[in-house]
Amino acid sequence: MPKRTSPSPSAARAAEIDVDFHAAVARRLRAVRQRYSTGRRAIAVVLATADRPLTAPEVVELDSGLSVSSVYRNLAVLEQAGVVRRLVTQEENARYELAEAFTHHHHHLVCERCGIIMDYEPPAALERALQRALDAIPQGNFQPRSHHIQILGLCPGCSRAATR
Repeated sequence: MPKRTSPSPSAARAAEIDVDFHAAVARRLRAVRQRYSTGRRAIAVVLATADRPLTAPEVVELDSGLSVSSVYRNLAVLEQAGVVRRLVTQEENARYELAEAFTHHHHHLVCERCGIIMDYEPPAALERALQRALDAIPQGNFQPRSHHIQILGLCPGCSRAATR
């Protein structure tokens, strides 16, 4: 691998991320007997600074020091450790984001045409109603631990293109 002459984009972003974040990621990786390697750290930084879930190729676009094959391998380890969540839609590539333990509770708006996924925070009243519905599930049948909703539709760009 060629030596870098300037810091990677993730190195600049890493300075903005809380030390506790990295310690928490390292703990989760140790729990599954894995190291918090340089590549895994770079991926965690890219996901922590992204404004939406990303595909592995998009992670590489944001940090050119990473290779697609190592990103896929490391995302699988980070997912196993509970650091990232894999989102599967109709598009070819899965998308990845940090697990809610590292962010906040949210849902997703999924474009059925281009596959982009955007975070969505519903009104508090909707979250409360959903929680009441989950609490009403008979405990002997199923014990819900969390929930995640994907709302399918068209993003603004695809919606504009559809009306032309």
